[in-house]
Amino acid sequence: MVFFLADSHPALSVITRHVSHYAEIIGIHHPMSVIACIQMASGPKVGANLLEAERLIAEAVNRGAGLVVLPENFALMGNTEQDKVRMREPAGAGRIQGFLAEQASRHGIWLVGGTIPLVADSDDKVRASCLVFDDNGRQVARYDKIHLFDVELVDSNEQYTESETIEPGGEVVVVDSPFGRMGLSVCYDLRFPELFRKQLNVGMELLVLPAAFTAITGRAHWDILVRARAIENLCYVAAAGQGGYHLNGRETYGHSMIVDPWGTVLNTLARGPGVVTAAMDLGRIASARRNFPSIEHRRLGCE
Repeated sequence: MVFFLADSHPALSVITRHVSHYAEIIGIHHPMSVIACIQMASGPKVGANLLEAERLIAEAVNRGAGLVVLPENFALMGNTEQDKVRMREPAGAGRIQGFLAEQASRHGIWLVGGTIPLVADSDDKVRASCLVFDDNGRQVARYDKIHLFDVELVDSNEQYTESETIEPGGEVVVVDSPFGRMGLSVCYDLRFPELFRKQLNVGMELLVLPAAFTAITGRAHWDILVRARAIENLCYVAAAGQGGYHLNGRETYGHSMIVDPWGTVLNTLARGPGVVTAAMDLGRIASARRNFPSIEHRRLGCE
């Protein structure tokens, strides 16, 4: 497995991981595949969160899912922002990464591990890393969240400064999988359509989005943004969110959803822990892009 530089930018690079040997093992992409988004209301205890994630992964598998997407911060929603710095893991080792590999291998699924805190260049920060594991439990991709949520919500007196404890990534990642070419993104990334245009330029067909949208911003924008990303890129979107009240006092919006290339919400879950599943048809992507060729009609770039 090799990373190939597909495009470049002064601040970002686009990488795709080609895993052609999967085609030999599993054949060409399944025409219909069941994908799942898991919704949680994670807390400050890693062990309890992993037990809940394990239960929900098993439920998704029982519903026939071959790809499962966990939400942002699925293993830890700390009482303070420093909690994740204390719990950060080195790349390739640690309790949370071991859990993800074991779950993928045990169930024979592809697993998108939400985000977990990995070691950063700075000792007092983490990388918010989205890891992808194949059905043998091997890590095949890593995306570090690029856009950091530094926002003050005046109406609710909430303030978020992710840049104080998170170091931003600098690579746009698309990975080949049995479920199409999969673009990786995290939460606040959703508001930056140029990211997904870069993914589209290297063939993205399925956009996965672990998230933890606030209740206020979610009510205003979540549904619109998720559906817009599907419509403008004529792709599927699997958006897995945190949804509920957390012990740190935060409220997240939930409404995890799977959306098809026409912007139709195939399934969604409003609040609380649970599983959202839907059938994904790669032929639907090809048909939509052929019959409504807006991607070919682009005249402006996103530099």
